Amino acid sequence: MASVNGYEGNTPAASKQSAPPTKTVDSQSVLKSFCFVAVTWVCFLQMGGDPGISAFPEEDNILCWKGTIKGSKETVFEGTEYRLSLSFSNDYPFKPPKIKFQTCCFHPNVDLYGNICLDILQMRTTFHLCLFFCQDKWSSAYDVRTILLSIQSFLGEPNISSPLNTQAAQLWSNQEEYRKMVQKLYKPPSA
Repeated sequence: MASVNGYEGNTPAASKQSAPPTKTVDSQSVLKSFCFVAVTWVCFLQMGGDPGISAFPEEDNILCWKGTIKGSKETVFEGTEYRLSLSFSNDYPFKPPKIKFQTCCFHPNVDLYGNICLDILQMRTTFHLCLFFCQDKWSSAYDVRTILLSIQSFLGEPNISSPLNTQAAQLWSNQEEYRKMVQKLYKPPSA
């Protein structure tokens, strides 16, 4: 039977070409991709970026970054500045970075060790037994800018129904007293 447009009858004609080799992702290519994104982000920050946030890789490790967030105006955190550590795995951007406050932050969703409870920093979790899907919000589309802006925003808009710091959550409703506690515990980062 004759072949027409690569088909014999209802099936594709057999080809003498072998199937293209499947691509495997090696950690070196992922790291190179991450480095490109990191350099692009650093250039963006140096050219004006968003006010109140910054982040740069540490000198000797592209996967470890230092970030800074300033408290937003008209919040109890106005006038504060917080240092953060950002630790990226080789699986970034498919897995979120681990982020911790290095500056003490009195906040309902930050524990005494600087750990942060923010939905976009959580991986998707699936519970097969009860057929319930808990879809948290990490996406590989999030970059350092998005993460830092989310943390800056969540300073003034905590989730007090699921606190890591119950004292901060209880005090949140009294913004005047909360502001006093933030000022009492805040220690500006040293240069």
